[in-house]
Amino acid sequence: MSDLQGFGFVLPHWAYWGWLAVMPLAVMYWSARKEKDSAAETPDETVAMDVLAEEDPVKHATGNGFTHLLDWVSDKSGVFVALWTINAVVFYFYEVVMRYLFDMPTIWVHESSYLLFGMQYLLTGAFALLHGAHVRVDILYVKLPPRGRVGMDIFTSVFFFIFALALMGTSWTFVESSMSMNEISLETWGIPYWPVKLMMFVGAVLIFLAGLSKLIKDILLFRRMGEEA
Repeated sequence: MSDLQGFGFVLPHWAYWGWLAVMPLAVMYWSARKEKDSAAETPDETVAMDVLAEEDPVKHATGNGFTHLLDWVSDKSGVFVALWTINAVVFYFYEVVMRYLFDMPTIWVHESSYLLFGMQYLLTGAFALLHGAHVRVDILYVKLPPRGRVGMDIFTSVFFFIFALALMGTSWTFVESSMSMNEISLETWGIPYWPVKLMMFVGAVLIFLAGLSKLIKDILLFRRMGEEA
């Protein structure tokens, strides 16, 4: 950090990555302990066939043990990444205090925060897919009967997996290229970029797994609806 002398406090790179890894886990553990201590009642699981009139019936499909595991990963990864927002608030508060009260603007707060938001965008696709938050062009979809909607989801999953696999392959190429050239940011902070690009690959893997879970639930629900019809 000798090149950064005279800039005041500069967050080390290892501290930035370490804090982003540990802080959400600590908050999630504390939250789980609080919920356990309060003995909050868990709502009964919604039966899939009772909510088929909703826009996305498979959101309430029961699935199986494998899909439950994938859904758990998608949900917890989304919560984990969402907690990073707390860091951005703290970072920018620190920047405002240092800049306007002590006339010592930072060189790392803005870059660390926009990298954080970029990684959040890359990593929350699986969480959004699990909870039905992605945009759907539903001009025809909403006019289909419930089983038709599930069948349409199965059909269009082909295009989803093409996208997910292409994103995985392309992002891994970016990671390898960034590591080979020891790519760093052009700002004075000079943080390595390969961990940021690695998050693109991780996000692609997460959304692929979330899509796989949804496809399995779609197929199970489609068969069940056919049997009950």
